[in-house]
Amino acid sequence: MNAAQKRMLLWAVLGGCILLALVFAFRPQAISVDVHEAARGELIVTVNEEGETRVRDIFVLSAPVAGRMLRIEAEAGDEVQANDTVLAQIEPVDPTFLDFRSEAQARAAVRSAESTTALAQAEVDQAAAELEFARAELKRARELIRDNTISQRALDEADKAEKIARAAYATRLAALQVRKFELESAEAQLLSPAQGNARAEDCECVPITAPVDGVILRVLQESEGVVSAGQPLIEIGDSRDLEIVVDLLSAEAVKVSAGQRVIIEGWGGDTPLQGMVRRVEPFAFTKVSALGIEEQRVNVVIDFSGDPTSWQRLGHGYKVDLRIVLWEGNVIKLPLTALFREGDQWAVFVDDGGTAKLRYLQVGRRNGLEAEITEGLDVGERIILYPGDSVVDGVRVAPRD
Repeated sequence: MNAAQKRMLLWAVLGGCILLALVFAFRPQAISVDVHEAARGELIVTVNEEGETRVRDIFVLSAPVAGRMLRIEAEAGDEVQANDTVLAQIEPVDPTFLDFRSEAQARAAVRSAESTTALAQAEVDQAAAELEFARAELKRARELIRDNTISQRALDEADKAEKIARAAYATRLAALQVRKFELESAEAQLLSPAQGNARAEDCECVPITAPVDGVILRVLQESEGVVSAGQPLIEIGDSRDLEIVVDLLSAEAVKVSAGQRVIIEGWGGDTPLQGMVRRVEPFAFTKVSALGIEEQRVNVVIDFSGDPTSWQRLGHGYKVDLRIVLWEGNVIKLPLTALFREGDQWAVFVDDGGTAKLRYLQVGRRNGLEAEITEGLDVGERIILYPGDSVVDGVRVAPRD
């Protein structure tokens, strides 16, 4: 081989290497994708919302009369027995302060009562003297009748006079008692709050006992003070008899019916609890959301089911996360992150031997994470998750490690 041929062979080899390098550099690269294998499994369609536990029957203990209530020593969580545990005591209220005019009128009434009492006392003394004289005349007449010195009529007149004097004395004595009571009533108008407290130490208070067996849920009025009749004081209930109330949007509440299963999560325990819808209330109410939007809400009441010891650590007003099961079944399902809209249809990209293939599907029921595939997909096919703009029909793909 001469020198020219050697140079040509060298340039040919060098050109081939450059061409191979260019082909390798500009060849299409496989796109790394996340792949999920379609499988059959349990799909649960639920309505999710936050709920609150509450005692089924709450009894509010109120003040039966107006008065000054002594401090309530009972605390939340204390057990009570019906008609036995005394929770509060109410005593009469203190007298109010008098203004200058009222005080002057009260003092004048006292002086008037003192005068009438003195007058009544004088009348009693007069009646006592007349009674004493009548008794002496009757005694004298009885002695004279034995000697036939006076007639029987004179004796009868003396007896009559004695009876009249005795009755007059009793009348004057009763009138004196009335005047004394009037004087006490007038003096009572001048009692100050300090004097009222001193006299109230020995008065009998009105006891308030627990109406039912249970525990104290909340003490609404703990400190001593004046309460009005009917004012709530204590809430009592059985903490072992709990239920859950959740307010759903009216559009979701129409899907819920009594007897549906409920999964209770986020309550603080390790395992979810089970419940069942007892009642969907027929009356909706307006509630303003955190974004300031007015929403129509409906209360749904849920009962616990299963072993009561599993949820006894819950109490009144505890927060729980609820999933009300609307439908559940064993179906072919996919994560919603694999689905996208292609026109009016649902579609996915299938990993067909390293090539992305567009596939149209029929989607059935779905929840917030997964969807039921009714047509267009078989078990075991590999589906591309999170398809971006770079994934198109026919592009090369490679599963991401």
